[in-house]
Order: sequence, then structure tokens, then C-alpha cells
Amino acid sequence: MSESEIRAFSPDPEPNIAPPGGAGARGLSRSDLPLPLLFRGKVRDIYEAGPGLLLLVATDRVSAFDVVLPQPVPAKGMVLTQITAWWLARLESAVPHHLVSVSPAEIRDAIPSLAGHEAEWAHRSMLVRGTQAIPVECVVRGYLSGSAWKEYRRSGTLAGEPLPPGLVESSRLDPPIFSPATKAREGHDENITHDEVVRKLGPERAEELRRHSLTLYQTGAAAALQNGIILADTKFEFGLNENNEVIIIDEVMTPDSSRFWPADTYAEGRSQPSLDKQPIRDYLDSLEGWNKKPPPPNLPDAVVAATTARYQEIFRRLTGIPLEDFQPPTFEAA
Repeated sequence: MSESEIRAFSPDPEPNIAPPGGAGARGLSRSDLPLPLLFRGKVRDIYEAGPGLLLLVATDRVSAFDVVLPQPVPAKGMVLTQITAWWLARLESAVPHHLVSVSPAEIRDAIPSLAGHEAEWAHRSMLVRGTQAIPVECVVRGYLSGSAWKEYRRSGTLAGEPLPPGLVESSRLDPPIFSPATKAREGHDENITHDEVVRKLGPERAEELRRHSLTLYQTGAAAALQNGIILADTKFEFGLNENNEVIIIDEVMTPDSSRFWPADTYAEGRSQPSLDKQPIRDYLDSLEGWNKKPPPPNLPDAVVAATTARYQEIFRRLTGIPLEDFQPPTFEAA
């Protein structure tokens, strides 16, 4: 990729958007907090935070083609955390969730040992109740794209189940389709049928997941469209609380778990520009000699900057508020 092509990824000139809490230009690749570390994922570091509580720290790590890249994307973790909180405040009347707080003051009060480490967790952390995670990715597709389009083009199906004939890339699916997948810590999730979920979890639990997923998607898609954004597809994760009730966990309708498209440029029959880490994917696709396996190549500064701008732009467009001005909602105390 030429220097001029790299520069083309740079965002249009806009006022400088500084993330809350002084994120720093380099971003956060890894947290190291005075709490028991339970797990490091592709993006999140998960800590034990007290009886029945976890601290989910969204770093600025970024992956593409299932490979974590060397450079973090500044403010990315803050966007993921604050968008999730924004959605959950609007959805909790429909489906209960595990979130206790994203407020730095409330989290510091609950976990005094975090004082002095704010640069590693403030504004990018969720204090949540622990749950028993349900091992199914609950994907809802409102448009035919990505792996679903590839399968349909090949066989006219999605997860082996037939779809209507005559669809093209980015066709709207009406009604939206519940398209579950296996939950893999590494590598690709695999699409499975609803019948397979029934076999794993039983008919009542499987139907509850399908119903909750469709409700959340339809509510989120309507809210996004009001702000000029198409929610093409998204995935939800659910867990069981201490009463064996299904609640929503982890991130909710973020740029990492969803496919967001600008509504004003949407057209069937082609791929759509994505409001996420597409600059990184495009850059990596342009490279010759990288087989999309570790070790990954370094990212040019312009590509990182363009990706940061994409994440901040989706936050502003969804919420109507710049990231640095966002006041996190308050949830029921633990």
C-alpha cells in the first residue's frame, strides 16, 4: 500500500476528540491491576473484584482475522464500555443485565485498591455481577452480509437452513433471523442451527435466548436508524444469575460485536462501508506476503488514527454526544 493510500484512511478534519480521563495517544495494550486476574481475552482483561463481582477492563487491543495486532487503537476500549452502558440503560426494562457500574467514582468506592491506577481502568471498565455464561453466541442478522452472505451465495442457506431465493449481498432480512453460533475463545465461531441450541440447552432455554436476542436487536436497530445508522447484525451473550434467570452479559451492540452501516449510503447488491475497524482490515488486505496468521504486521500511524476516529464517530452518531462529554448512566447498586 502506498503512502497516499495510507493517508486516504485518515479521517476528515474534525475538532480534536479527547477521550475522557486522559487516555493518552498511545492507548492501553494491557492492564495490570492489584486484583486477581482471571482471564485475558482479545480485548478484555477480567479481574475478580470481590464476592460475586468481576471487573471487565476493555483495553485498546484490536484484532483482525482473529489475530491481535501489535498497536492498540486509542480510546477503543472506552468506546466499547460506554456504548454498552448507554445501550443497557435503554434496554434493562426489556432484558435484565449484569452491569453494576461504569462510573469511575462508584467503581473506586467499591474497590478501594484501584485508587492510583485510574489510567488503566477509568472509563473503560465495567463492574459486573458474576454469572454462569451460556456457551452460545446469540447472533441476529437483519441484513445478508459477511459469512452469512458467503454461505447463501454458495448454497442458498444460513447455517444449513434455507433462505428465500433471489437475495443479494446486503439484502434486508425481514423478519431478522436468529442465527446462533458456537462460542470459541480462539479462532472463528461456527454457525449452528436453532435445533442445535435446543439440543444443547433444551427447548425452553433456547426459545428464551431467541426471544431476548430478537427483542434486543429490533429495539437497537430502530434506535440506530433514527440516528442514520443501520444495525446490519450483532451478537449477544447471556448468562444465568444466582436465580437461574437469563440475563445479558458482556458488551452490547458495540462496533466490535456488531456491523454498523451508514444509512445514507446503503444499497443492495454490494458490500457496505463499516463504522468500525474497517481501515485496519483494508490495510491488511492490501499487504502481500502476510498469511493472516501470527506474527502480525505493524500498523501505520495513519491507519491507527483513522480507526480511532471511526470508533469515536460511531459513538457520537449513536448517542448524539462526543465521547469526552458523555456522562455514564447510573445503575442499581450491588
